[in-house]
Amino acid sequence: MDKKKFLVTGGAGFIGSEIVRQLLTKGHYVRVADDLSKKDLSASLKASASVDSRADFVKIDLTNSNKTANVFKGIDIVINAAAKIGGIGYFHEYPASILSENNKIYSSTFEAAAKNKIARMVYISSSMVFESATAFPSKEEDVQKIPPPVTSYGFSKLIGEWYCRAFWDEYKLPYSITRPFNAYGVNEFPEREVGYAHVIPDLVRKILCDQYPLNLLGDGKQTRCFTHVSDVASGIIAVALHKNGENQDFNIGSDKEIKMIDLAKEIWQLMGVSKQFKVKFVQGFRHDIRRRVPDVTKVKKMINWQPKVKFENGLKEVINWLKEQKAQGKL
Repeated sequence: MDKKKFLVTGGAGFIGSEIVRQLLTKGHYVRVADDLSKKDLSASLKASASVDSRADFVKIDLTNSNKTANVFKGIDIVINAAAKIGGIGYFHEYPASILSENNKIYSSTFEAAAKNKIARMVYISSSMVFESATAFPSKEEDVQKIPPPVTSYGFSKLIGEWYCRAFWDEYKLPYSITRPFNAYGVNEFPEREVGYAHVIPDLVRKILCDQYPLNLLGDGKQTRCFTHVSDVASGIIAVALHKNGENQDFNIGSDKEIKMIDLAKEIWQLMGVSKQFKVKFVQGFRHDIRRRVPDVTKVKKMINWQPKVKFENGLKEVINWLKEQKAQGKL
């Protein structure tokens, strides 16, 4: 395999850092551009933000177009993971900031990529572009048919997809769009603020803190398809390096659907809680998508990629890691 020069924006984040690790392990050169802004959200997110010491790190505000252009020099492939992100509570609390800041990042990074004639801009979108989906599993082409997302975050990720196509049309900047579906894994800390954490670390933290009954947002019938972060990263890298990935969009994830009540019960059992499983349903947020299931046929056929980590094994890994964090006083 030819070694490439990669730039990973947002390379200190949850998914970005795993992409960086895998690229470096494969022998590629990796430059990381990140402003470490997650540290401003909470102490736990600050602890989770890290940059692999093998990478070249540039601390930069990617909304600054002048500085951003220089970071893109000498790069073959950009994996654009930089974005304002959080749990559903974060989406509701900061809708204007998310929309405004993400648009600034897109303008700055896409303009820098076009100026430096990058060989491929790999944009990390989100499964939340399918917020308004009514047909399941959701196929890539459904994005063009369904109404736009209802949250500012989902809408901002869809805007990024339009940047990909617009910059190809005007500047012939090759692109790939990847849409991860509900990534989970170690190095993702839960939050104490309701709805700020993703559901798996949130549930584990509640159980570790002896919450009883276990609080569950909504009615527990919402469904998701979870994908281990190592699989998400490998899928994005596979698309980035494959000739079939150019100017295409791909759902990246597992198509195994699980209800939130069943997820909570499985985590409860894996953690060996002696009490009988019992939940308390609490009012959810206005925009809590009922169902999200990807069709992953396209990435299997065109890129020859599929996830490898068994969900139960991934859950055990997260549980054990969060137990260690609690023992160290980090939760």
